[in-house]
Amino acid sequence: MAPKIAVFASGSGSNFQALYDAIQAGDLQAELVVMVTDQPQAFVVERANKAGVEALTFSPKTFATKAMYEQAVVEALQQRGVEWLVLAGYMRLVSDVLLHAYPNRIVNIHPSLLPSFPGKDAIEQAVAHGVKVTGVTVHYVDEGMDTGPIIAQRAVLVTEGDVEATAQAIHQVEHALYTEALNQILK
Repeated sequence: MAPKIAVFASGSGSNFQALYDAIQAGDLQAELVVMVTDQPQAFVVERANKAGVEALTFSPKTFATKAMYEQAVVEALQQRGVEWLVLAGYMRLVSDVLLHAYPNRIVNIHPSLLPSFPGKDAIEQAVAHGVKVTGVTVHYVDEGMDTGPIIAQRAVLVTEGDVEATAQAIHQVEHALYTEALNQILK
């Protein structure tokens, strides 16, 4: 049986879509059980609905604490038998609640060659710093910001002074690399 995954996203959901498409094509051996978002109005909700994937939308502001928010997420995931969490543009640091519920089973993709340019706006940081090469990193999630053990990396040439062109090149690499890395670790 294919491992049951939940994809976490906060925005447009291009990585969610790429993972869904890879599963449908037989290129990724996983069962996409649910999509989780902390942004109920995000476009990824529409993508999930169109794909027929259950969308769990949580508004963290409605919870008294981050721990209470994450505990509600964990309970929903456990009810659905989710085994792995796949962060795909999820713009929130996870806490001990999720880390303890899914030890060594939370994976993230980041648009840089970590440890360079962790956190938000990594592509903008790379272009602003004038680097010639940036890239994509798939890594396990730990308590830090983009500090977990690296699973896979791939370099991407920076289009000098052009964040948009660099971002497009990164997104193309992300979609392929995430599928490859997940197939490697989900076995």
